[in-house]
Amino acid sequence: MIRIPKSVIKNIERKAQKVKKKDFQNVFKKRFEETKAEMLQEFLSHPVTVELLGGNSSSNISGTLGGQSNLFAFIGFNATDKPVDQILKILEQTSFKDTGESNAGRKFTVMIPTSEEIFLATPMPWAAGRSWASGIERGISGLGYLLNKSSASSRSGVAIQADRKVRTAKFQNVPYISALLNKYKKKFKEMS
Repeated sequence: MIRIPKSVIKNIERKAQKVKKKDFQNVFKKRFEETKAEMLQEFLSHPVTVELLGGNSSSNISGTLGGQSNLFAFIGFNATDKPVDQILKILEQTSFKDTGESNAGRKFTVMIPTSEEIFLATPMPWAAGRSWASGIERGISGLGYLLNKSSASSRSGVAIQADRKVRTAKFQNVPYISALLNKYKKKFKEMS
């Protein structure tokens, strides 16, 4: 019978734990990256995002304006603005950390932004303190005053606000950032 010194056994156990930890991390990281990519793709393919990416010449594919103009012009972005870039940058910061042992092996914590963080980073071009991303979900007033008209005084270059109401149309809010984040918070939680 051969006796193996305790120091050798402990060394083997320590190395086995490191391998086990690394395996869990690799598996989790792969699943995390796939889910994160899915979240970013869902954001980029959302009708509101697609419409805003189209700039001042896009059509109202989000259905928020009843076919009147487009969100980019209605919200009043400057013709060169890239309003979704800030949201994408925040979403890309979604990350995870290994928080130690659990009954299942390892425990990971995912850090995903809150809708409030995104709302703070998406101010209306004409109203500091109001978020256009929040407005997509809760409503934005003024559609009845929107004129599709090229003008030097137009930020977007293709629409202006009239002094009096020109239509009775109302903004149609749609699920956007909050719905996306809630869906992926749940998906990430199911992973860890």
